[in-house]
Amino acid sequence: NRVTHRGSIDGLEMFSSPEKGRGLRVSRAFSVGELLFSCPAYSSVLSVTERGSCCDLCFRRKEGLARCGKCKKAFYCNASCQKADWAMHRLECSAMVAFGENWCPSETSRLVARILAKKKTQKGRCDSEKILLIGEMQSHLEDEDNEKKERTELDIAGLGRFFSKHLEVPSHKDLLTLFSQVACNGFTIEDDELSHMGTAVYPDVALINHSCQPSVIVTFNGTLAQVRAVQDMKPGDEVLISYIDLLYPTDDRNSRLRESYYFTCNCLECQNKQKDKVKLKVRKQSDPIEPQVISNMTRYAKNTIREFRAMKSTKNILFELLEMCEQSLEEMGAVFEDSNVYVLHMMYQAMGVCIYMQDADGALRYGEKVARHYSKLYHPYSLNVSSLYLKLGRIYMALGRHSAGINALTKAMAIMEVAHGKDHQYLKDIRKELSQK
Repeated sequence: NRVTHRGSIDGLEMFSSPEKGRGLRVSRAFSVGELLFSCPAYSSVLSVTERGSCCDLCFRRKEGLARCGKCKKAFYCNASCQKADWAMHRLECSAMVAFGENWCPSETSRLVARILAKKKTQKGRCDSEKILLIGEMQSHLEDEDNEKKERTELDIAGLGRFFSKHLEVPSHKDLLTLFSQVACNGFTIEDDELSHMGTAVYPDVALINHSCQPSVIVTFNGTLAQVRAVQDMKPGDEVLISYIDLLYPTDDRNSRLRESYYFTCNCLECQNKQKDKVKLKVRKQSDPIEPQVISNMTRYAKNTIREFRAMKSTKNILFELLEMCEQSLEEMGAVFEDSNVYVLHMMYQAMGVCIYMQDADGALRYGEKVARHYSKLYHPYSLNVSSLYLKLGRIYMALGRHSAGINALTKAMAIMEVAHGKDHQYLKDIRKELSQK
């Protein structure tokens, strides 16, 4: 698993340009659904909210996991997974016992601790660094605003407090650079319904640049990142993924890219803004709605979305969240069509709240409305669309509406066969769900 010199990945080559910096392009043709390459995680960390449901090493979601005998907090598929994870789990095990309920490092601090531990023991390149070393990942330390710098300082303080016993902590300057690299290059690992499972770094995958018209998609098989084509590609084509949710209009997307990744996208979609008119659709009335009214409602929608995100972090307020969704949908409905992305955003949030409240009928009421428009607004192999169909399909099945359930799950599978590959465990699980019905 160790390589001493810069290697290569069959069918791919790294390039550098003044406009984009480094990137990847294909040196042979790839067809839709074809695997370009797989990349194991350099380091990964399971979210604390998933402990007990998923294996801390391989992220497999299953019942009957074995608990760590010392800390009682980490869970594994079997003794093999537990043994393989010990080098990383030892960073946290005794500290979790010592600190008890006061053990609260951020997920970023936990991931950085694991990266530092691996750097200490790793000799030469590993399988996730065939083209790019972890230390060569892009950092934007000089571009960070004061708020991000303060957040990083808190993470560094957490690193020192919770991990210093088993870790040689580098200089403050080196830590700032590493935290910036993780912020810009880290990947969120999500399950088939796009629920957050954990975070990881993949140096070779980090080479891939962004486009709002991606040529590939990154999915995960456990902690293994897999990159598949979502467009037919010819030799010389750049490998491009989307760093962000593509539902939103051009200005919103670029605002998010500047805030998180410090660049503005210049893809064809961002240049011609072709989909923006559909995404920001306004109700047709005998007297056209005044531009100022539309502008005010757009501002209201964005503020509501921000407020909702802030409230979501507060526990036990599901009814308040649902009320907020319903009120905002009523307000926006006077100006915006149901296909407007701000309306769809709040409908999707309302669906999620209903699922948590175990209100299946409410979840379907909102989810069915969202589904009518998602497939037109996202690209054909979007995980946002497949995950929505999965949720709807499973709710239908639970209610005994098998025909609707099979229809929704079949639509999800058609997307996932391209994005995840036909033999992925998620697809095997769905086929099993269907066969049992």
